[in-house]
Amino acid sequence: MSFSDEAQSDVPLLSEKHSGIPDFLLEKARKAKIGVFETRTKPKASRNRLPVIPHGVEEHVFFDALGELGTQLGAENVERNDKPLKDGWYEVDPNTHDLMAVVDEEELVPSAMVYPGSTEEVQQVVLWANKYHIPIFPISMGRNLGYGGAAPRVRGSVLVDLGRRMNKILDINSQDYTCLLEPGVSFFALHEAVKAKGYDHLWIDVPDVGGGSVIGNTVDRGVGYTPYGDHWACHSGLEVVLPTGEVIRTGMGALPGNNTWQTFPYGFGPYSDGIFSQSNFGIVTKMGMTLMPNPGGYESFMYTFQKEDDLDQMIEIIRPLRIGNILENVAQLRHVTQSLAVSGQPRTKFYEGDGTIPEDIVHKVAATLPAGDHCWAYYGMSYGPPHIRRYKLDIIDAEFKKVPGARRIDPATLPEGDYFWARDRIAAGIPDIHELRWVNWMPNGAHIAFSPVSPIRGADAKKLYELAKRRHNEFGIDLFPAFCVGLREMHLIVELVYDRDDPKRRKAVLDCLRNLIEDAAACGYGEYRTHLVLMDQVAGTYNWNDGALLKFHEKLKDALDPNGIMAPGRCGIWPKQYRNRGWEMTKTSGENTQGDGVAPTP
Repeated sequence: MSFSDEAQSDVPLLSEKHSGIPDFLLEKARKAKIGVFETRTKPKASRNRLPVIPHGVEEHVFFDALGELGTQLGAENVERNDKPLKDGWYEVDPNTHDLMAVVDEEELVPSAMVYPGSTEEVQQVVLWANKYHIPIFPISMGRNLGYGGAAPRVRGSVLVDLGRRMNKILDINSQDYTCLLEPGVSFFALHEAVKAKGYDHLWIDVPDVGGGSVIGNTVDRGVGYTPYGDHWACHSGLEVVLPTGEVIRTGMGALPGNNTWQTFPYGFGPYSDGIFSQSNFGIVTKMGMTLMPNPGGYESFMYTFQKEDDLDQMIEIIRPLRIGNILENVAQLRHVTQSLAVSGQPRTKFYEGDGTIPEDIVHKVAATLPAGDHCWAYYGMSYGPPHIRRYKLDIIDAEFKKVPGARRIDPATLPEGDYFWARDRIAAGIPDIHELRWVNWMPNGAHIAFSPVSPIRGADAKKLYELAKRRHNEFGIDLFPAFCVGLREMHLIVELVYDRDDPKRRKAVLDCLRNLIEDAAACGYGEYRTHLVLMDQVAGTYNWNDGALLKFHEKLKDALDPNGIMAPGRCGIWPKQYRNRGWEMTKTSGENTQGDGVAPTP
């Protein structure tokens, strides 16, 4: 398919493809796609570095091994990565490379993609990888955009794409408020399945964009925006293929015939689920998940605050309200620059100069928006019947209006397509795709995140914001900060948007991030999640007691994965065959993704 054909093609529906869009979002997705291709200038590139072969494996051995795997899984389920790299877009994202590459797009690419259709076939792939000492990299659906997408950390790994053929909803229990899923089930698909069954008393929790895998998002500790927003805390029970091919079920699932696997996460003995979250210790093939009861009503609200210096006071007000569950879902306090960018318009519509967009221009444009000029915007939701909502909303209003100039925005004044309504749907468990419109800020738009965690304190918010602002000004990158407040902690999520076809902008973004990570760690703040190329640096900041935690992870890795085949390097955990061979990417090492090979097989 040519570039123009790709731009003209229709959006795949969920009824046609496991990674498709539900009917109710079709027109919105079509418009979003137009926006993506209107700003795309990146040419379709030919491949310059073929063939891609796993490190430490001879070419003829690898091709023979692929043929053997094709015999086991079916030739149609084993595919070499030797064709031009098509970027696609969010709803047709590639599994051949990182759609939002921050290094050269041919660096982090798999040698092949395989598509198992069952846990037993995942076992076959793992045993095959051990036989030939071929690294594999499992994905659910590859939509971890901004964190590496479907790309493997080690070039030449074989991508194990679970989503294409393992996408069944195995159970929705309307009495226990639980479900059991395979990796290819998206938030779109789960929402539509609950709705199709007529289970109006059940809600799901969704992240900002609903096309990703429920399992993939959960094991990477992603979040959503109802009171069930901590997805990892809401899972119950895993089925996992270990790096040596054994299959285990965690929690109550280890008891044959047990019927509480999806309702009680712990079982008996050590709680092992945690080692399969943000790790490379196994492949999750099934997961139980709790669902939220319909609260009997909901009401979204939005406040704007006028001054940058209001941040400190706002966070101090939010903390007791959030801890006391008066603010019931993840609190979002977003900067005005995001109010501009989420319109989906390119930056050049507002400003064509160098450096960061001037504040006076930002506020001039913001004054034309439906919510008016502001510096910070708070998006929230109150749940329950009307009298319960009113009690909580009155408390919130009284507290928020202690900030001079604070305004509650009347939803009736906001047009149907306003970003407020996307946040309204997401906080009600209805998936959407509005969020990524701000990626159109730059041509060939891509994004990567700085995501430190701190206490819910005004002083911490101010310190992190000023740190981010200083580095963004230094590297000439527009600042898009949002404070997302949980029950006891606060995440600052800063999305750095860049032109992925511009090597200078990619370098500026990476240099900015490496400095931000170092700066934050020096102040005691660590990332909760990061991109593939930043994982070594972030893991290295968790270095209390001479790096005791990473040493523990390496012991687990060596015990569970003696041949080092499972996602080497993910979350900074390297098998012994790769250690001390230049694979780690840090601020001082430079952006060399390849290292110096692997230790010879004994």
